[in-house]
This record gives sequence, structure tokens and C-alpha cells, in this order.
Amino acid sequence: MATISSLLFARHLRAEPTSHVLFWKDGALKREGRGLAFWFLPLGTSLAEVPLDDREITFCFRARSRDFQDVTVNGVIGYRITDPALLARHIDFSIDPASGGWNEEPLDRLAGLVTSLAQQLASTAIAKKPLTALLDEGVGAMRDAIHEGLTTDRAFSSIGVEIGSTRVSSIAPTPEMEQALQMPTREKIQQSADEATFQRRALAVEKERAIAENELANQIELAKRQEVLIGQATQNKRLEAEAAARNVRINAEAKADDIRLVEEAKVGAERARMEIYKVLPPEALLGLAARDLAGKLQTIGHLSLGGDSLTPLLEQLLRKKAST
Repeated sequence: MATISSLLFARHLRAEPTSHVLFWKDGALKREGRGLAFWFLPLGTSLAEVPLDDREITFCFRARSRDFQDVTVNGVIGYRITDPALLARHIDFSIDPASGGWNEEPLDRLAGLVTSLAQQLASTAIAKKPLTALLDEGVGAMRDAIHEGLTTDRAFSSIGVEIGSTRVSSIAPTPEMEQALQMPTREKIQQSADEATFQRRALAVEKERAIAENELANQIELAKRQEVLIGQATQNKRLEAEAAARNVRINAEAKADDIRLVEEAKVGAERARMEIYKVLPPEALLGLAARDLAGKLQTIGHLSLGGDSLTPLLEQLLRKKAST
């Protein structure tokens, strides 16, 4: 707002660069411009201050859709004043020469003009479509409808106002309807979650089954390998037993052959000796017997030789001597 100071009967006005000041004296426009500063006498003076900075208006509209459902639209409209002198002729922006404050509420009135037209545009757009279509289209379609209507309406351009931007933050039904609309989606999401849980469980069961089958297959394979090892060990033991038995048989046969050869040698030697004994004269046999007897005297304790034992032998020796 403009700052007004007093000095005796004169007063001084100083405006900000974002304000356009109009100064009338006795009904005639004396000066106007942005950020003016000047002295004036209050008698017969009229002052107006129009803001030139960008401003925003928040809105919240409620309308009924084509299927008779209440819809609430929230958003913000941005505007700026392009022709302050023209706007000052339509809306009262006059200020008190003593305080510098507005005599009316010009910005509220301007905001009312903007919001009333925006509400009309929003209500028209909402009434054309059912609730589900409005929610599916989202805030973009509603923003475009309101902004296009505001910028093409000649009511604002004719008073020196330009609509800069339109933003729609939400389009919402009543809480009850919103909950009802969310229910199928929630059920679908819950169903998807249940299916995902079931699939995870099924996958876990399948993995457990595969693990069990793998363990069983490993056990079967180990059993088969163990059976093969046992069979191989049995075969090895059987071969070892056969080899041992064969060795025993070979050794036995070898010993038997040795014994047979020895006995045959003994028998042959005995037979040869007996053949020799057959052709020996008695005296030779007697000598051999005496020799054998002499070799065993150490083991004989007592020996008796009677006449009947030596007489035939002596007679035979004497006869043989006589014949020679």
C-alpha cells in the first residue's frame, strides 16, 4: 500500500514499484504511474492505487456430475492486471488521502469475478460427464476446461485483467462415494496379494518337493553305489579266498610232491640196499650187523650172545675158509 505522510496542510505520497497510482485533482487526472512519489493538497484530491504484481486466488467448487454425484474441485488461479487505469474505472481502487488504505475491498471483488466464472466453467464441465469419467480423466482435463474458459472470456480482457495460470489440485467425490469406488480396487489389490501369496506358497512347496526328490534321488544313488561297493568288496574277498585256496592247494601239492619224492627216494634206496643185501654173503651181513650194533652200543644197556646165535655163523665161516 502507498505511504502517506503529512506536513502542515500538505501531504506526501510514496508508492511501491509494484503499484500503479492515479492522481485526480478536481476530477481531472493529473498524473499516474508505477511507484510514484509526490506532494499534494488533500482538498479536491482523489487517489487510486492498483497493484501490478501477480496474484493468485484459491478456489474450492462443488458441482454435480451427469450421474448426479457430488464432485469437489480444488485449485488455484493466477492473474495479473495489465491495464490499471481501465480496471480502476470498473472497480473502486480509491485510497484514503490520509491513511493510504483502500476505501473498499477491490481485490475481493476482483477475486469474486474470477472465481464465479471459474465455478461456472467447472460446473459446466462436471455436468457433462459421469463421475467415473471425471475421475479417469483426472485434473488435467478439468484444468484445461477452466483455463480455456477464463482466457477466452472477454469479460476480463475488457477490464484490463489477464489470467496467467490455472492449476487444479484435486477432483474428489464425497467420502462415501470415494470409499465405494475404492472398494473394487482394494478387493482387486487384495486378490492380487492373495494370489501372490498363494503363488509364493506354491513355489515354496514345489521347491520343497524338488529338494525332497533330489535328496531321495541322492539317497538312491548312494545306495546303488554302496551296493556296487559291497558287491565289489564281496567279489574281491571271493577272489582273495580263491587265490588263498589255490595257494594252499599249490603248497599242499608241492609238499605232497616233495614228500612223495623223498619217500620214493627212501624206498628206492631201501630197495637198492635190500638188493645189495640179497647178494652179500652171510659173513658180510654179519659184519654189517656188527657194525650197526657197534654204532648203537651207547644206547644198549645189556646184550647176551649165546652159542646158538654164533655157532652156525662160525661154522659157515670155517667151511668157507677151508674151501679156499
